[in-house]
Amino acid sequence: MDQTQLLKGVLDLAVLAVVQGEDGYGYDIVRRMRDGGLSEVGDASVYGTLRRLYAAGALTSYVVPSESGPHRKYYGITPIGRDQLKRQGDDWRAFATTLDGLLAGPVPHPTSQGASA
Repeated sequence: MDQTQLLKGVLDLAVLAVVQGEDGYGYDIVRRMRDGGLSEVGDASVYGTLRRLYAAGALTSYVVPSESGPHRKYYGITPIGRDQLKRQGDDWRAFATTLDGLLAGPVPHPTSQGASA
């Protein structure tokens, strides 16, 4: 299955999940997502998501000087972002449970149960 199509609907959730425990700069967040199994996540998609989440108040940012290159812009989660992460995480778990049920086998049709009673 094409992971990039699946990521489109959950990229906000994935980014918030990555920064919930530790702030990170753009490429660091991309690397942590890839290390976590989202190997096909694109740099541009993550950077765009960071900008959008920041504009929505879900992320905060600050600049840290680097000894080995340009300054890095770090992102951290805000209380608004934590609320969004909780809400979208609940939605994701409900969706995954529903899909797992469908994948487990045929769902009995309500009228077929009533016919046998």
